[in-house]
Amino acid sequence: MNDAHFPWFILVPDRAGISEIYELDSNDQQQLITESSILSRILHTEFDADKINIGALGNIVPQLHIHHIARYKDDAAWPGPVWGAVEATAYKDTERAQVIDKLKHHLIDDFTFAV
Repeated sequence: MNDAHFPWFILVPDRAGISEIYELDSNDQQQLITESSILSRILHTEFDADKINIGALGNIVPQLHIHHIARYKDDAAWPGPVWGAVEATAYKDTERAQVIDKLKHHLIDDFTFAV
């Protein structure tokens, strides 16, 4: 997510026409949980987060996607949700590259980054 207030990533399963986790077959559900756990662990470690928030809202974008947000007790929205708490501030190109680089060396080849 292009918001420099929070290290915020969106995990999107590569399955067309799926908007809910229960629509995935059991193998894909397990894979999603595994990948979500891997991403969460990496975010917690690399960004020294106090908490990792995970959410699958999909009210605006129907494609299944899972938000992973590193949270801090002193962030702009703590302890509430990040949505609507503060106006998003876009990353500068160099900042965005640094954030992505923190994750790239941890993730398997099946993860791709879209900005």
